[in-house]
Amino acid sequence: MTSDRSLRGRSRRSETGEKRGQRGGADKPRVAPWAQEAAPRWTVFSRVAAGDVSAAQTPGAQAEAGTPDFATWCRDTAARVEAALADALPPADAVPARLHEAMRYASLGGGKRIRPLLVHASAELSGASAQATSAAACAVELIHAYSLVHDDLPCMDDDDLRRGRPTVHVAFDEPLAMLVGDGLQALAFGLLGRAGLAEPGLPTAALVTELAAAAGSAGMVGGQAIDIESVGRRLEREALEQMHRRKTGALLRASVRLGWMAGPAVSGDEAGGRALDAYADAVGLAFQVIDDVLDVEGDSATLGKTAGKDGEAGKPTYVSAMGLDEARSLAMALRDEAHRALAGFGERAGRLAQLADLIVLRKS
Repeated sequence: MTSDRSLRGRSRRSETGEKRGQRGGADKPRVAPWAQEAAPRWTVFSRVAAGDVSAAQTPGAQAEAGTPDFATWCRDTAARVEAALADALPPADAVPARLHEAMRYASLGGGKRIRPLLVHASAELSGASAQATSAAACAVELIHAYSLVHDDLPCMDDDDLRRGRPTVHVAFDEPLAMLVGDGLQALAFGLLGRAGLAEPGLPTAALVTELAAAAGSAGMVGGQAIDIESVGRRLEREALEQMHRRKTGALLRASVRLGWMAGPAVSGDEAGGRALDAYADAVGLAFQVIDDVLDVEGDSATLGKTAGKDGEAGKPTYVSAMGLDEARSLAMALRDEAHRALAGFGERAGRLAQLADLIVLRKS
């Protein structure tokens, strides 16, 4: 039986076939001049900093004298991640050049970089090396980027806008977008493997296993499968939470765990690991709750993606299940839960506390 989603995807593909290019066509796709890789557009600052970041000043999480404030730390860390991703990705002119150009288009020049920021913040607690932290941060962001490319495809959410510019299948074409996601996923695990070769003491097998579980059928991909099956249905809150702990929460949880697992200070600290798991579970779910709220309240220009698409597609969301006010209250309760989980770390976990605030208070 052909689903409504498939028919909608076919219809939009036929309407925009010229824009998206033809399979195997020789013509160069119309791509914005991002490939020159000018100064990246940090959406977390250009759209959010004036409100969210300045508000993310949790008591006990203030910067010590001589340390950067939160907005500066986010900006500097995101810039390091951008540079590391640019180095890790194949050059745009390396064969097959069009694939590599599209991989860079999907990964560079924008995004909130919440997942790499979580890796770096938890790595500050664990004492992970700069090399291991960078590899873990890039790996989790590449998995995230691949998931967005596939999620935007006509057979999935069928979206034309991501991070304020055309989605990969629009800027290039659908077959190439599929391959872009595949290539980014493989590169993510390759980065962790190479980090282990360069740093023999790194628990590489554990890191790879953690990321694979978060990205696979028990995590992100499984949550996406449940999401597809649930279109047009009303889910009870328990089922909705189960879906989103996989679809969105699993990769956010892995981001916190990877930074923690990569450091030498975690040996024997089971209580610290449990506390970070509780924190990660809370912020992972809060992220999705706020995403659902912003899909209703936000606009496409601010979000950088199509606003209102979940409601239009008949997807079950926290807003549809609980109402807007109750969904916002849930997000704030999860924020408080995340703060409580960090209490044992004291001021050392200040960045993680501020990131919990940013996740809940963001506008995009």
